[in-house]
Amino acid sequence: MLGLGAGFVCVASVLRLHSTSIGWWVLLCVDAFIWPHAAWLLARRSAHPRRAEFRNLLIDSALGGIWIALMRFSPLPSVLLATMLSVDKINSGGRALLMPSSIALALTCALTSALLGFPADLATPLSVVVGSMPLLVVFPIAIGSVTYSLAAELARTNRRLDALGRTDELTGLANRRQGFAFAEAELERFRRTGRPAVLVVLDIDHFKDVNDRHGHPAGDAVLRSLAHVLREACRRADVVVRHGGDEFLLILPDLQLPGVEVVAERIRQRLATLTVAEAPGARCTVSIGAAEANAGTSDVDDWIQQADAALYRAKGAGRDRFVGNSIGERIDNAIDEH
Repeated sequence: MLGLGAGFVCVASVLRLHSTSIGWWVLLCVDAFIWPHAAWLLARRSAHPRRAEFRNLLIDSALGGIWIALMRFSPLPSVLLATMLSVDKINSGGRALLMPSSIALALTCALTSALLGFPADLATPLSVVVGSMPLLVVFPIAIGSVTYSLAAELARTNRRLDALGRTDELTGLANRRQGFAFAEAELERFRRTGRPAVLVVLDIDHFKDVNDRHGHPAGDAVLRSLAHVLREACRRADVVVRHGGDEFLLILPDLQLPGVEVVAERIRQRLATLTVAEAPGARCTVSIGAAEANAGTSDVDDWIQQADAALYRAKGAGRDRFVGNSIGERIDNAIDEH
């Protein structure tokens, strides 16, 4: 609407210099002030809006070819009109739209010029320069503003998609894929610097009973509450991950098992007083297994298996407890088995 309105001033500044019939003036007014609204309604109400808008933009270019011929190829307004129409098509559909629209413009321009006897007037008086200014200034600024807004919205959408790809939707914690990336980075840091790190596997005791007694929405509420407790009990440098179902991972840099045991006890104490409105009377306890990174840890899967082994020992010992799996313990176990 803005572009065709500015284009009206540009074309009218040339047509007024020639003996242009009233019919062409009526068509110019329709093109500038009625067609934009009609095109918008046609695209909005179409079963295939993209296809309808593609057709509308081709009509824009075809009409532009008519005005270039009627302006007798006056250099400044003709080049300006053709350029702005091309910029509009590139912004809207790239080369796939630019090529057919350019062909439409060239064909209508040639046909109209032929009907009029191929008139040409290459003079550009000051009144035409002034009349071209709105299209020359206003329309590019408007196009730039729209392009910036679309780019900003695209960036926001990409950030949201990136966050969704890294975050568990239910709990807001890092998801499994992101958790593995953090664990791999921490394991690599241990190999490079020797600084300690511990991976913790934690799951809710008898979580199936919560779902069976109170329903899955209550189970989801318990998972969200546990996620909140884990975030509060851990440090900023720690990473809390929903590994899947009712199982969580904690990646704790610069800690050894005694320090991790303190964190685990803090979690257990907070859970002891936790109440979940959706699951009245439900008691939430967790079993916790931990493993220190060591020279024998081949990869993240191996690290998780080591922590899982400690978790199963915690479950076997009665649940609701912490068990650490240190390198020393694994060596002793290997000697005993041998």
